[in-house]
Order: sequence, then C-alpha cells, then structure tokens
Amino acid sequence: MSGTPFTEASIAGPWTARQSADFLDGARIPLRVATLTSSGGPSVISLWFMRVGDDLLCATRSESAVARALRRDARCGFEVAADAPPYHGVRGRATAQVEPDRSDSVLSALIERYLGNTESDFARWMLSRAEEVVVLRLTPERVTSWDYRSRMADALGAD
Repeated sequence: MSGTPFTEASIAGPWTARQSADFLDGARIPLRVATLTSSGGPSVISLWFMRVGDDLLCATRSESAVARALRRDARCGFEVAADAPPYHGVRGRATAQVEPDRSDSVLSALIERYLGNTESDFARWMLSRAEEVVVLRLTPERVTSWDYRSRMADALGAD
C-alpha cells in the first residue's frame, strides 16, 4: 500500500507512522473493532482488513451487528495485534463509514490477502454472498503502537 496512514502528530507509542503502516500492511491477523450496541454496551468483533491510503477497510454483511452499530454511531475503536507473545501492535480511535462494495473489489482483495487466492470452496462461498456485503471504512483519528518484544525476550527464551 502506498503512503503513510498516520501523521507523526496523530501517533503515540514507540513506532513511527511508517513503522505502524508497515506493521498494518504486513499483518495477516484480524482487526478487532469495538462499537457500542443499541443498548449502549460495548461490542468487539474481529474482521479481516487491509490498509488503503489513510483508511482501514473491512467487509461484513450489510445487516451484521457491527454494520448496524456503525450506522448508528460512526465512532469506534480498533486494534491489530497477535494473541501470542511477544506482544506488539497498533490500536486507535476511528470514524467509520458503511459503504457498498462496488464490484466485490474489497471482498475479493481481502480473500486474496488472507487466503492467497479465491479458488477455495470457502472463498467461492464468501463471494457467492457478495451482494450482502458492505465495506467498513475506518478512518483513524488517533493511533497508538506498543511493542514488548525486547522487554519480553528473556521471558520467552530469546537471545
């Protein structure tokens, strides 16, 4: 992906904007997005994502709980981080837009990114439901990185 998604002024933590962008571009783990439910409670869901310019794009069903929540209130939180040590990643606040996935381009790109191609039965099944899919466009407002790899090295037996 081209460009840097965050300015140095909008990022906190040990990584530069470029390091954060590189991490997001290379990550093949889901993005967790946090929203508020209609009753005001928190909800977190994991979605495949990709970075396009300044935005993080995900795909979901048009009537999914996360799409409904973001139509009600576009504010959300997000995190991209592995569950296994040594812990490191990026999190932040964003504003989301729910948009149509024109020509299934985002869904196809996400399948390629996470599965490698669109030839599997699972990929074909996902694409067969493409008319139900919308794009969640998260535009980050504030981003924080964290990186405990050096701090945890001795605990994990790394040199």
